[in-house]
Amino acid sequence: MPPWYLCIVMNQKISGKSILITGSTNGLGLACARALADAGARLFLHGRDAGKLKRAAADAEGRGAAVQTFQADLSSLEETAGLARSIARAGQPDILINNAGIGFGSNGSLRELSRDGHELRFAVNYLAPFLLAETLARGGLPRLALINVASAGQETLDFEDLMTQHGYSGVRAYCRSKLALIMMTFDLAALHPVVQVQSLHPGTYLDTGMVREAGITPLGPVSQGVDSILSVMSAALDGTVASGGYFDRARPARALAQAYSTAARQRLREASLELVARWL
Repeated sequence: MPPWYLCIVMNQKISGKSILITGSTNGLGLACARALADAGARLFLHGRDAGKLKRAAADAEGRGAAVQTFQADLSSLEETAGLARSIARAGQPDILINNAGIGFGSNGSLRELSRDGHELRFAVNYLAPFLLAETLARGGLPRLALINVASAGQETLDFEDLMTQHGYSGVRAYCRSKLALIMMTFDLAALHPVVQVQSLHPGTYLDTGMVREAGITPLGPVSQGVDSILSVMSAALDGTVASGGYFDRARPARALAQAYSTAARQRLREASLELVARWL
């Protein structure tokens, strides 16, 4: 779908809708916030850094959007739970875009931990979206759609080593966290049939801070990722695709085989619920 036509279509679908974007202060999240502000959306912007969050909000407001901001560090399950409570009190988000995440890291051999002692990529890229979605869903939110920004970079989960304590690399931890996010997508679609739940790979090595931090030469502009998200969101709002899908940019695609295993997804869900039980 050409970008100019996509903009026209999205303006019609998005105007007046409330949309929560996690990780909205940099890269893909910030570019997406700008596009949605231009389309007339009401924005719930999340970020970790207060200064960057203030600037992102001012940018969106300058484009005519009504904006509410929410500050939280998603490496903390306590702060993630607080984010969910704040959002539930603030209003009724129609759409949630789980965009926040971290990449391979500048030192791919250094295993980092979250504030709660979990492997950092698993915690931020998967556990935080899991807790956020579980908490909001108990209040019937989001009302229309949930879009998970995943990746074509995926690796099968080892349930005996979910935190990648053995054979660690930043790439492996990242790829496992993104497969877990896709598995969560499939489960949420089955658990909440009134909401469209989709996951997507926005594009390969787009020009973001995450890619540059890893020392990788970007292969495309961040606008490609925005087009991917808006295309999948458009299809979700139309109901022209079945809920619980995975897309490579705007094209339906297949994730790794483990994502389609009911037993594997159930095992992941049970382990995840146990990890976040204190905050639910």
